[in-house]
Amino acid sequence: MTRCSDAARARGDQLAGTATRMPTWLILEHAGSWGQDAWRDARLPDGLGSEIVRRCEAANVRPLLARRPVPPGGHQPVDAEHRPRAWIARSSVTAAWLATTVLDDPRDLLDLEVSTLATTAPRGWELTDEPFFGVCTHGRHDACCAIRGRPVAAALAAAEPDATWEVSHIGGDRFAANLLVLPEGLYYGGLDPATVVTVAATHRRHGVDLEHLRGRSTWSMPVQAALIALRRHLGDIALTEPSNVRAERTEHGWEITANSGGQRWAIDVTRQAPPAVPLTCSARAPGIPWRHTASEPRVVSRPRRDERA
Repeated sequence: MTRCSDAARARGDQLAGTATRMPTWLILEHAGSWGQDAWRDARLPDGLGSEIVRRCEAANVRPLLARRPVPPGGHQPVDAEHRPRAWIARSSVTAAWLATTVLDDPRDLLDLEVSTLATTAPRGWELTDEPFFGVCTHGRHDACCAIRGRPVAAALAAAEPDATWEVSHIGGDRFAANLLVLPEGLYYGGLDPATVVTVAATHRRHGVDLEHLRGRSTWSMPVQAALIALRRHLGDIALTEPSNVRAERTEHGWEITANSGGQRWAIDVTRQAPPAVPLTCSARAPGIPWRHTASEPRVVSRPRRDERA
């Protein structure tokens, strides 16, 4: 059997423009087994996982589980007295933030007003400037996430022991190993134990790694593809995104405009549908590995003074 990540690499599936669109995240530390559906199958207090998922889906918040990486062949320690940590991240381009706290009981999450997480951190949660590096290792969801993800998580944990976590399914299993960087919502794919350390070091220097960047979860996939194309055109690896981004539908796709380098740029994006293939190792039916192709960026004007932020 050919694993989905091996097949995607052999096909040359495009990384740019494949990040799951999600503005807000709720993460709970849980060291136990996750199961295929992490929150509902994990050994959480009765009904907690399903209720948190229900509330998050209603508020457009992505719930994840997290645990510390363990060396290959090791096992997750389970301590019944351990107080779990939790995080909330807002991946806004203009005001990204990450807040964390330690819970007395996972059921304390039920006290959250999930619908307000898009605007402010809950009272009593600590805002932090430290990044959250989450490597998807959710093997019960897709074997590639464990096979490729766990060695990557272990390597990153050796370099970034405090900031590195294994996380449950984040999307794009065929791009394993996948890394989610919060609060910015940056997705990286196709990583190995060496490249993940480079990506994290680049982030620490307030930069992005364009070779492995899938996109930023704030944006739709066409916008992600356009902004990565613009960055590559300009050699722009700064963590700060191009500003005043706009997307308009056209006859053949989208026109994306953005300010960068003192000029306003336009990029045309089209979407292609390659032949359907199994997109995950457990896929019951083929799916389309959509590809968003960005044109060469072109200057359309100099931005107005009030657009130059």
